[in-house]
Amino acid sequence: MVQSLQLSARLTQSLLLAPQLQQSLALLHAPTLELKALVEHELQQNPVLEEVSSPDPDLDDKLAGDEDEAPADNAERSEDTVADSASGVVGETPADAFQAEFDRLVQLDQEWRDHFAQTNAPVRQSVEEEEKRQYMFNSLTAGTSFMQMLMDQAREADLTGEQHDIAELIIGNIDDYGYLKATVEELSASTNLPEEKISEVLKVIQTFDPPGVGAHNLRECLLLQLERAGRQDSLEYSIVRDYMDALGKRRIPEIAHGTGRTVEEVQESLGRIGRLEPQPGRAFSPDTNQYISTEVFVQKVGNDFVVTTNNEHIPHLHISNVYKDLMSQGENSAEVKNYIREKIRAGKFLIKSLHQRQQTILNIAREIVKRQRKFMENGVAYLKPMTMAQVAAVVGVHETTVSRAVSGKYMQTPQGVFEMKFFFTAGLQTTSGKDVSNASVKDMVADIFKGEDPTKPLSDQEVVKMLADKGIVIARRTVAKYRAELNILPSNLRKVY
Repeated sequence: MVQSLQLSARLTQSLLLAPQLQQSLALLHAPTLELKALVEHELQQNPVLEEVSSPDPDLDDKLAGDEDEAPADNAERSEDTVADSASGVVGETPADAFQAEFDRLVQLDQEWRDHFAQTNAPVRQSVEEEEKRQYMFNSLTAGTSFMQMLMDQAREADLTGEQHDIAELIIGNIDDYGYLKATVEELSASTNLPEEKISEVLKVIQTFDPPGVGAHNLRECLLLQLERAGRQDSLEYSIVRDYMDALGKRRIPEIAHGTGRTVEEVQESLGRIGRLEPQPGRAFSPDTNQYISTEVFVQKVGNDFVVTTNNEHIPHLHISNVYKDLMSQGENSAEVKNYIREKIRAGKFLIKSLHQRQQTILNIAREIVKRQRKFMENGVAYLKPMTMAQVAAVVGVHETTVSRAVSGKYMQTPQGVFEMKFFFTAGLQTTSGKDVSNASVKDMVADIFKGEDPTKPLSDQEVVKMLADKGIVIARRTVAKYRAELNILPSNLRKVY
């Protein structure tokens, strides 16, 4: 078989998003904090853009008149309008002054490019400035990692050189939760050291802070904490040591019978065991807190709910008058004018996209509040089923636009702060024909479990019957799913004797 290479032409059709449309969608999808970063990036890339402390009311009025038009659909027209308006501006400053300013900017830009191309050496500073700089770095604080904290304690412990190497090996096999993930036998086989030496160093590490570190399992972890507190003779120690399986299944009568104590005494001991730390390294885990910025505010004024958007963190941009005036100067070359014209077009489109983003989110939020008025007044139990398609039809946008607009956005309501996606829920119909959202049913399930008798906890099937009495028919597995999402244990694990 003879193999050969050949060229062939093929005609295909594909749908591509224009760069400006991609930018407009990115601005709509981004939450406030990400939006600010996107705009700052555009400010660095586009020299004709400037940020001002307050928005231009004339520009807002002009853009508000076009708010029903999508930026992507009118990109060419808006670009042409900007180009025409920019070319027609006449500056008050003499032409020579503007030309000199432009030449100076070009010269500075070229000088910096040449400087960084020739050398990467740091700028020399005075001794005083260097001391201030070093003091600033020394003042910065950084959290100590869990492993680093254990290594510091190992260095301070009374260990020989060989024992210190073993300690490093053991600490390297401790996970972020504080548990030793390798057995003594495995560590011995990997280092060819006697198990006795490794066990000896492990006992030292198990005396480190936090209490319970270096344990192989939960039982050993709890026992180490009780031993550190000097409670070896307590009922808690006996329960953890001898009845761990029964403890996990809350077989309180079995534990009481085995220990010869009353049920009340065992329950009190279980409460003290519950205050122990099952994951000693959790306090040193990375901070995973998410910080949000509220996008929409809902306030009740009289009998109405007023909806406003948060414009505090939205950068206010305008086109620099310097570059507008440069377009009207005849001394500039065609290449310079084309460059400025393209940058002005891009900047104008960005400003309009920002305005369109805020208006779209505001329109969607108003429709949400209109449909969820009872929720705003009374709470989650009154949340109505609502889909993005319903809101999109009223606002006059596509369903995917609503999805992008509410993604990662938060709304502050009289009932608290909620993600805007929270209000879009499926629902079911009661026996009376009334629509109820899944979130409302879940809230009802939580209230039922909250009001149960701890000595006779409700089963999932009993909750199904109680909901059916209210006209809500759902399956038992649905109740079990809601109960799991609410972090509520099964009935046999919730019983209090």
